[in-house]
Amino acid sequence: MKIVIIGGDAAGMSAASQIKRKYPENDVIVLEATQDVSYSACTMPYSIADPDDDIERLIVRAPEEFRKTGIELHLGHYADKIDRQNKTVSGKKTDGNEFSFTYDKLFIATGNRPFMPPVKGLDLYGVFPLKSLEHGRQIDRYLEENTVKKAVIIGMGYIGLEMCEALHTRNIEVTMVEAAPEVLGWLHEDLRNPVKKELDDKGIKYFTNTKVTEIEKTEKSFSIKTENKNFEADIVIASMGVVPNSEIAEKAGLELGPAKAIRTNTFMQTSDPDIYTAGDCACARHIVTKKCVWIPLALTANRGGRTAAKNILGEKSEFPGILGTAVFKVFDYEVARTGFNFHEAKEAGFDPVEVVIKTRSKAHTCKNSQKIYVNMIADKKSGKVLGLFMAGKEGVARRINSGAVAIHAQMKAKDLAEVDMAYAPPFSPVWDPVILAAGELAKKTF
Repeated sequence: MKIVIIGGDAAGMSAASQIKRKYPENDVIVLEATQDVSYSACTMPYSIADPDDDIERLIVRAPEEFRKTGIELHLGHYADKIDRQNKTVSGKKTDGNEFSFTYDKLFIATGNRPFMPPVKGLDLYGVFPLKSLEHGRQIDRYLEENTVKKAVIIGMGYIGLEMCEALHTRNIEVTMVEAAPEVLGWLHEDLRNPVKKELDDKGIKYFTNTKVTEIEKTEKSFSIKTENKNFEADIVIASMGVVPNSEIAEKAGLELGPAKAIRTNTFMQTSDPDIYTAGDCACARHIVTKKCVWIPLALTANRGGRTAAKNILGEKSEFPGILGTAVFKVFDYEVARTGFNFHEAKEAGFDPVEVVIKTRSKAHTCKNSQKIYVNMIADKKSGKVLGLFMAGKEGVARRINSGAVAIHAQMKAKDLAEVDMAYAPPFSPVWDPVILAAGELAKKTF
């Protein structure tokens, strides 16, 4: 069987490797538009934070390692057309020459790209998104070759906040501008406020309800113009979110879902049974609602690629779904989420109830115990846990997984409150923050 994979990052190479490992007799062709495959994109802000770090170490597996396994990997191949009737994929190489491959099964793993609105100046050198390894290289190079004292970051999502810390670590004055009315608007106010205070304490200036209208190159720096005021910077990071690379699927007539991501069933099949998809270009089923959602995250891409590979090979395997479980760092604060917040639960048709508690990360007898904030949401009628959100200087990143397991298992708040969790003073209070929140929440359900 001839299997063509469009995209050579997480989902694409996960599928390619699995197919070749289990059934090496299949021909596996990977078409990657860039010159990089298999690298840790999530580590880039932390690498950029250290001027002595080599960003090339983030490459997990070099192209040649994949080729040694029998994968036919083509770099610099941008696929832009699928002919479903004749089962061909075509496009252009970086040298301008055209290419075309036939397939028996096709897997689209084109990922996402930075959202770049039609703002004049976003294409200037010194204004960088951060999505690909090449973006990381460019930022590293720019910081080495230029005197950078001030930075403006457009957008205050995960990447924007991580880059804020990275540049601050390099003694660069950081200003952040956010078009939305609030920082981390999906987070409960009682959890959001300590995070905002952390930014204040670190000297980060940030402005919400501030939409960038133009970026202009001046003699020595950049002028970032907004509807409210102007800012000066030596470097600009454009971190306004991402959009799925789904155009090739749309042109081929494949069905799209939320955010124009490629719609897929639980077997990772598109509306064409011979074409599969996964990763940041594709939808996935939400575990709570069973509806198609678009939440681009690394683990989802890897899991989706593995599931797609099994189904391409004929091993019927269903993708169980996602909750959008995520964690990120804002200086000394850890922020994590899984499932629905109160407003999302309401929009999904539930009658949600919630609690917010402030407790400690360790036993009160430990001098270095830190405050930890927990927001838990459940359905009032069924009592089932729908979401868990946490913020604190420690004890958040690992605890959020207990919430993900509880929601995945359709546990009720009252049952989660009775789980036998580990206790030792250096790690937790006797009543773990998750158990404590679940116990309080159970009182609000039937």
